[in-house]
Amino acid sequence: MACCLLILAQHPTDPLHRYDVLPLFALPEPPAAPTLALLSGIRIVDLSTSIAGPYATMLLADMGAEVVKIERPGKGDDCRGWGPPFLDGESLWFISVNRNKQSVTLDYSGEAGRAVLYDLVRKADVVVVNLVGRAQKKLGVDYVTLAGLRSGLVFVSLTGFGLAGAREDFPCYDLIAEGYSGVMDLTGEADSPPQKVGTPAADLIAGMDAAFATVAALFERARSGRGHLIDIAMVDSMTRFMAPRIVPYLGSGEVPRRTGAKDSVISVYQTFDTLDKPLTLGLGNDAIWKRFWQAVGHPEMGEDARYATNVDRRAARAEIVAEIQKLLAARPRDHWLALFAQAKVPAGPVNSIDDLTRDPHMLERGLFYAAEFNGGRVPQVGLGITIDGSSASFRTRPPRLGEHTKQVLRDWLGYDAQAVARLREQKLI
Repeated sequence: MACCLLILAQHPTDPLHRYDVLPLFALPEPPAAPTLALLSGIRIVDLSTSIAGPYATMLLADMGAEVVKIERPGKGDDCRGWGPPFLDGESLWFISVNRNKQSVTLDYSGEAGRAVLYDLVRKADVVVVNLVGRAQKKLGVDYVTLAGLRSGLVFVSLTGFGLAGAREDFPCYDLIAEGYSGVMDLTGEADSPPQKVGTPAADLIAGMDAAFATVAALFERARSGRGHLIDIAMVDSMTRFMAPRIVPYLGSGEVPRRTGAKDSVISVYQTFDTLDKPLTLGLGNDAIWKRFWQAVGHPEMGEDARYATNVDRRAARAEIVAEIQKLLAARPRDHWLALFAQAKVPAGPVNSIDDLTRDPHMLERGLFYAAEFNGGRVPQVGLGITIDGSSASFRTRPPRLGEHTKQVLRDWLGYDAQAVARLREQKLI
């Protein structure tokens, strides 16, 4: 509360900063530890827009890489226009995946702008592109062209369907990839329409794949000096995410169906209603099964030979679930969660986003914070990866459009003020 009152005192009348009631003002500052620097010295030119590519480059920037984000003059990344909600005129979706980067505006659709881009590529270790192959070649930002400019270049193509095949030129968004992968068909209640996952899962998984593959390629390059072409397809990444559902089908012929997440291979692995709020419960092995029944005061159920194994319990799932539901409905959720935590029974709340961002444990681990900028604050979700005891990754806020154009052209390329002015006169930056 002290944090909220401080901000209100600083901005009592300014309409641009009447955010004293927003959740971000209850968040702590970024972790104070030195930021991660495992990729320090690696330079990345990011030509991607939207979520998947920018998420990949944010992960790499969080690890210490220097990322220059190339954006269209006047418009920028598509994601800058995704809203509302906006914060100080910036899309909060954009803010979620673009920290620790420098923004350069550059129109490289023509020869003069492309010459500047190629100068940047010659100084880069990695280039990330999310255009389909045909567009990459048309704009001169395909692997063959760029690898000819920079020996050892790691080139990352992140598209919907990959660089080869009948669908290589198909446009794609997260929604499309989720539909192809089968995850939508398995999400939702049995009698409801297919549902999209509640976050851009295909974008984020493909972005993680791109970041992981980039680090692997850089590791190998350090040994051989060779560059690499990385071809990430959102549909492929999302499909691999479905492997625990696909492989059982392929090996059994049983097609999984929507059940509201009540059809797990684990006999009891679902949500239950309590007297007030729902909880999740996973009784994943025989020992946990017995601990659960001891905790709720019915140890005889845990010792019943009819339910001795997971296979036995799956056969009797309907009656077991009904019994557990009847039991849990008698007390509030917090009663059960405290009891199960003491008994080491896996269980948890079904958090709303506002519940989640107030969770003391998550805050302590640095998952949510807000950083000062321009007299205001910007909320962030932390990296969530701890290395050598630290998960600190925040160096700079998400950039304003073109904020670092002059700086990057000077520092990377040695362009003087006159050269930058000429580019501005030509409306290339």
